[in-house]
Amino acid sequence: MIYVNPVPMEMATGVFYDAAGDEYLSQEKLESDYADVRFERELRIFRAHCPKGSVLDVGCSSGGFLYQLKKRYSDDYQILGTDVSQAPLDHAAKMGVPILKGEFLAQTIEEKFDAVTFWAVMEHLSDPMSFLKKAACVLKPGGRCFILTPNMNSLAVKLLGAKYRYIFSEHLNYFTAETIKKFAGSQFTVVGLESTHFNPLVIAQDFRGGKREVPRAERIKLLKRTTGYKQSRMMVPIKLAYQATEVVLGRLFLADNVVVIGRKDSGS
Repeated sequence: MIYVNPVPMEMATGVFYDAAGDEYLSQEKLESDYADVRFERELRIFRAHCPKGSVLDVGCSSGGFLYQLKKRYSDDYQILGTDVSQAPLDHAAKMGVPILKGEFLAQTIEEKFDAVTFWAVMEHLSDPMSFLKKAACVLKPGGRCFILTPNMNSLAVKLLGAKYRYIFSEHLNYFTAETIKKFAGSQFTVVGLESTHFNPLVIAQDFRGGKREVPRAERIKLLKRTTGYKQSRMMVPIKLAYQATEVVLGRLFLADNVVVIGRKDSGS
């Protein structure tokens, strides 16, 4: 596991994300986050390991994942999202997603859940192990913990190195399939490990762009663009080739992200 040391104070306390909350509410970002195609991979993985039950999404932002989960499988799940950033949580609440604002480690949560999710969250945390332990505390025996994070052994990283846009100041921890498995295995029995997502547009842009930190607004525009491609019927032949490439990269653990699923065993 690679990590930043020292950690900037605003990152360690969550102040940065509370202040940046409005940036997550641009029309382009919200349209992408709430598009039906946005969380297809996460939903597939989640359903395979947790077909029903209560779900806590830590770092839920504007609530897109939980919204899609409830929209598609309304009878199967009870949902709750938590985050430190008020503005995205307000939007999640408007969309019907139950929310709990505050620092996860400081919250008193009496309820026990069937699943806790960290979708693109662990890489932002100054103390990820404490979050993992807290997840174990709020899970029922047999419950699942889902962690998705950028893959430091991905094809993109191998091709781009330090040019890769997801090696940047907001990310404090970097994982490979091996290190995320060891990390999750410290608190859970690992029952699933995958590599998923592939965005060739990111590779093309970052290769041309040189070593620089890509502004959030630019990343949001690319998210909107790729979401549009996924929704377009005209792109079906290209999407099939793209999906085949992603499958191959996933089997080699060279796709953009790694996902680990941990099970809380009885007595742990």
